[in-house]
Amino acid sequence: LTFFAEEVSKNRVRVARFEFPYMADRSRTGRKRPPDKSEVLEACWRDVIAALPQENIVIGGKSMGGRIATMVADEQQVAGVVCLGYPFHATGKPEKTRVEHLADLQTPTLIVQGEIDPFGTRPEVEGYHLSDSIQVHWVPEGDHSYHVKRGSERSVDQNMKNALRAVEKFLFELFPELTI
Repeated sequence: LTFFAEEVSKNRVRVARFEFPYMADRSRTGRKRPPDKSEVLEACWRDVIAALPQENIVIGGKSMGGRIATMVADEQQVAGVVCLGYPFHATGKPEKTRVEHLADLQTPTLIVQGEIDPFGTRPEVEGYHLSDSIQVHWVPEGDHSYHVKRGSERSVDQNMKNALRAVEKFLFELFPELTI
C-alpha cells in the first residue's frame, strides 16, 4: 500500500491511511488476531471519512479494507472506491462469495485484481453479477498482491506499475483536473 500511497500522492492527491483496530493491535503487540466484526470495521471507515475534508473523497484499500469500503461507499456518498485485490471469496471456498452487495453498488469503483488471485480468479469474477459502476482491471499473471509465479516473464514491478496506471486512470476519470 505504501507504493500506491506515495505514487498517487505525487498527482496532487492527498492520501490518508489508517489501520483497522485489529491491525493496529497486531502492530502494537506483534500477535495475530482475527479481524473485528464487519460492523466494527464499517464504523471505523465512517469515523475516518467523517474526519476528512468532505470533498472529492475516494476510499479503498487492500483486500478486506477495500471490501469494507464498498460496503459503506453509497451511504457515505464518497466520489469513488479503489480496491486493491478484492476478496471475492475465502481462499479455496469459491462457493462462499462476498459479492451480493456489489450488484447494487452505485459509487464508481475500481477493483484491481490479479488474474490468478486465490480470492477471485478472472474466470470466477467474470461469472459474478457486478454493478455497472464497477470496473475490474486485471493484472496479468498476478496473485492477491500482484506477485507472479516463478518462471513468469512478468515481474512484480511490472504488475505494480500496471496496477498503479489503472488507479491513476480511474482517478483522472473521476477528477479530470488532476495532472496524472
